[in-house]
Amino acid sequence: MDLSKHEIKITDMKAFKVGNAQNLEAATGCTVILCPEGASAGVSVVGGSPASRETQLLNPVNTVQKIHAVSLSGGSAYGLEAGDGVMQFLEEKGIGFDTGFGLVPIVCGASLFDLELVTNKVRPDKAMGYQACVNAYSGREPEMGNFGAGTGATVGKWLGAAGYMKSGLGIYAVQLGALQVAAIVSVNALGDIINYDDGHIMAGLLNADKTGFADTCDAMYQTVEQTRELWGSHPDPEIASHTNTTISCIVTNVELTKAQATKVSQMAADAYAHAIRPTHTTNDGDTIYTLASGKLGAQASAAVPLDLLGMLAVRALQTAIVNGAKTAKTSHGIPGAAK
Repeated sequence: MDLSKHEIKITDMKAFKVGNAQNLEAATGCTVILCPEGASAGVSVVGGSPASRETQLLNPVNTVQKIHAVSLSGGSAYGLEAGDGVMQFLEEKGIGFDTGFGLVPIVCGASLFDLELVTNKVRPDKAMGYQACVNAYSGREPEMGNFGAGTGATVGKWLGAAGYMKSGLGIYAVQLGALQVAAIVSVNALGDIINYDDGHIMAGLLNADKTGFADTCDAMYQTVEQTRELWGSHPDPEIASHTNTTISCIVTNVELTKAQATKVSQMAADAYAHAIRPTHTTNDGDTIYTLASGKLGAQASAAVPLDLLGMLAVRALQTAIVNGAKTAKTSHGIPGAAK
């Protein structure tokens, strides 16, 4: 099926609000996905180096059944502070889990590593998280590319900074009948971004003269027979591979349990394998959240096979990954596909 005929705007999904905030000079930012009425949620962490907030809360055996926001940010573990600003904003709106002694907004989050791009001293903070919420409530369509959590995102990192290419924030949403599914992703992978329709590299590891792609998988094979001189300014190849993580969020209007939302996240991880090569490496902290608003209603939701929802999540996310790569512009000397 050609899903492009069913594409909608993320703002058409009325239960969710998405907003960006960024520091373009420091090349870092955050993206928030708000669900003011609460949403069932699940998560899948498939990379080896995650930086996350409240992830264990989403375990189906744990008490809280709905969350109110997901924060995606740069700044590595420092960037998780953006979630504090999201909590403040939601508290001011009277949104949160009722403890009997006050409302506590439930905010999950994940951060990617962008500290090496410009500076490690400027990271997404409480103020930036709050501003992203303000922007989400503006009703404007969030921008892709060098915005939000995609501001400092790069790909093609196997040979160090000389081979980087700019990537960014990608979004894609579809509607089949009354069923809505969307994906928001910041693409910050070790590997290359692949056009899944024809298999060609869209963004990734650049060759020595930056006229084309070196292909990360080929470069990895070659390192078996080459010396440590290959790494240039990096005395250890591991240094080049510590700078990754693709973080994303699936949103839908279907009613799901936490266990079902977790399963959708697990299925959606296939999108990374379709659009990123290689993926889920030991130094990628790949994390996928799923938020389900339930606005479709219980009866209609029961008629949606979970496997269909998972398949649509994969299609939406792989397209969002490609969008994140092709909308990224050259920044701080790192070339982008959108120039």
